[in-house]
Amino acid sequence: MTETITYADFERVDIRTGTIVEASAFPEARKPAIKLVIDFGPEIGLKTSSAQITVHYDLETLIGRQVLGVVNFPPRQIGPFRSEVLTLGFEDEAGAIVLAAADKPVPNGRKLL
Repeated sequence: MTETITYADFERVDIRTGTIVEASAFPEARKPAIKLVIDFGPEIGLKTSSAQITVHYDLETLIGRQVLGVVNFPPRQIGPFRSEVLTLGFEDEAGAIVLAAADKPVPNGRKLL
């Protein structure tokens, strides 16, 4: 476990729901990754993300999948690609990433409370 934070600290992390609308290979990445375009609704819009999710997900199965992302981190340049949001997931037993998501569909852009 990491250090204890306050609720105010948690509130500063803006985690929203979004739907993947594009997924493409990212062969230039140092670690295997997929380039995503995620629709976070009318307030935030379309954002890009590089996600190391190649073990459990194919490009075709990602389109239409709802995910959770941190939308208020600064963008990161990953090789030739600008990643604007952090797509959230958990490591499985082998260390491969499993995407985090709501268990029922919710409108894109909803904030995790």
